Amino acid sequence: MVIDCKHVWDHISGYLDGELSAEERAIVQKHLEHCEICSAILDSTRNILILTADERVFELPLDYSARLHARLDEEIRRLRA
Repeated sequence: MVIDCKHVWDHISGYLDGELSAEERAIVQKHLEHCEICSAILDSTRNILILTADERVFELPLDYSARLHARLDEEIRRLRA
């Protein structure tokens, strides 16, 4: 079974949490072996989890929230087009 990147993105959390069935995990793993984009998303998601689990507090750059929301709105509009 061949899956696309969108399918993998929908299952990244389950993959990292070990919640996928053996079949789903094997399919996602096969895709990750050949897709640099999805592998980068997996690594980024894993890094975010590590950072948020860290008890240290750090200050976000000035205006980070506004820039993040603007970028998310832009991506949502692009995907809906």
